[in-house]
Amino acid sequence: MRLLIIGPPGAGKGTQSVLIADKLGIPAISTGDIFRFNVKNETELGKKAKSYMDAGEYVPDSLTNELVRDRLSHDDAQSGFLLDGYPRTQPQVDTLDEILAEQENSLDGVILLEADQEELVSRLANRAREQGRTDDSEEVIRHRLELYTEETEPLISIYSDRGMVARVDGLGEIGEVTERIDAAIASFG
Repeated sequence: MRLLIIGPPGAGKGTQSVLIADKLGIPAISTGDIFRFNVKNETELGKKAKSYMDAGEYVPDSLTNELVRDRLSHDDAQSGFLLDGYPRTQPQVDTLDEILAEQENSLDGVILLEADQEELVSRLANRAREQGRTDDSEEVIRHRLELYTEETEPLISIYSDRGMVARVDGLGEIGEVTERIDAAIASFG
């Protein structure tokens, strides 16, 4: 299966992506994890990405598209994948459509994790304390949620118009959310 998981920062996409991908035997491809890895290892991409991430901004489409195009060309992604954190913008949707068309593939579905904004702020603030993350101050968290609303929520309409979105409540125990996602994936066929 070729799936997207979309939702605001802190909705549980990363946690659920790993569980879903393991169950389906496909790679979970998280742009956020890839960027953080590159920042930590001070790669050229990491240096470029760090300034955006520290300010709570999204890494520009050009860098992100290049990264995703390369990652989807790897052998392990040929039979399916779960993208987490991509696409975030209309141009990224267009690029993903191009990449999949070049591979003669298409998406099977989009999982939309939904959660209350104040709960997300609380989750992300806790994560920042636990992990010592500089990209998760309350001010930055709220800015990221605003960016999500402005830039990413419109993508939900695009994929809804294609009949591909399954809305899933992202609040609750991890296992409960996973069960809801499993039901959503079953609806994709």
